[in-house]
Amino acid sequence: MYQILRKLAFLFIGIFALIGLFLTAGFFAVKFHLTDDNGTVDLNDRYFQELKDKYGHATDKKKGEINYDEAKLLHHLFILSKYYPENSSYILNAYTKSHNITEAWRMFEAVNMQMIDNEDFQREIGEFHVTENQISMTGKSGSAFEWMNINEWQDFKLAVSKDKNLIDSAANLTGVEPRLIVAVLVGEQIRLFNSNREAYKKWIGPLKILSVETQFSLGVTGIKVATAQKIEKNLKDSTSVFYLGKEYENLLDFETPSVSDERFRRLTSYQNHFYSYLYAALNVKQMKVQWEKAGFPIDNRPEILATLYNVGFEASIPKENPIVGGSGINIKGKKYTFGSVAYEFYYSGELFDLFPFKNQKFDFTDGQA
Repeated sequence: MYQILRKLAFLFIGIFALIGLFLTAGFFAVKFHLTDDNGTVDLNDRYFQELKDKYGHATDKKKGEINYDEAKLLHHLFILSKYYPENSSYILNAYTKSHNITEAWRMFEAVNMQMIDNEDFQREIGEFHVTENQISMTGKSGSAFEWMNINEWQDFKLAVSKDKNLIDSAANLTGVEPRLIVAVLVGEQIRLFNSNREAYKKWIGPLKILSVETQFSLGVTGIKVATAQKIEKNLKDSTSVFYLGKEYENLLDFETPSVSDERFRRLTSYQNHFYSYLYAALNVKQMKVQWEKAGFPIDNRPEILATLYNVGFEASIPKENPIVGGSGINIKGKKYTFGSVAYEFYYSGELFDLFPFKNQKFDFTDGQA
């Protein structure tokens, strides 16, 4: 019995000694970093390093500044869109919002890392041959639409932004895209800005407000009295080719017996331009319906809709090949037509943050097309 206990004692002592040895060895191993895991080196580590050296620290690009790097990036994104349009869209969206060319390039290179073995892709992105000198020699400041480079245009943009809620309200009631309403407003206002110089110098420019007409045409959208009366009548007359439907019949109902006075006050209010936009939207929509019923839809022709808005109901005769035109507008010595000005604005991208494209121009749904 004594021998058995003695052997068990030596066994326990030996076990504890071994445990102590392992703990001591572990302590010194940690202390001298003998147990550190060196990890796994990424196969693209060298590529990451090259990108760091290539782009350095992120810098913000000034909005509107066109340079070689941007031209090259846009070229590469176009090529990428043929292979992975979703990734191309993400990068372009990020760059458009941030204007950070460095981070945009890093986003592209992250995708390019996955495409490094795609010979067709690498060949296509390598076909960018524009030089930096060519970019700097050909690039111009300002807009390609010359009339958008005048001071009055900058004032107009500030002024119309104040009326966004009113324009959106008129759009929601009529189902006419807000940007289309602004397109006809542009033609009317730019014409006035350019001709009424004294008015512009006295209050339109300094106060950044829209011009309200009170004589031959009324309001900020230039609605003539006879045109306003025609719009009101068309809403009620179910036999008219301009009739929009029962749900629109009461949109312009008057609240007082003095219809003429109330109409005038509605359209010439300096504080609230809502009715100017409402009448304009209904005018455009009534003509759209007329042409649609005749078998010549012009839903996607803002230049024609603006021309018809300008020339009036009497000249709205549906046909296969309508002509763009309307009143002549002289801007800084160059002549334009009402329809062309509306068209150029509509597709210019100006004020797009406030008035984007809808999925439909009429009876629209939310979202960009």
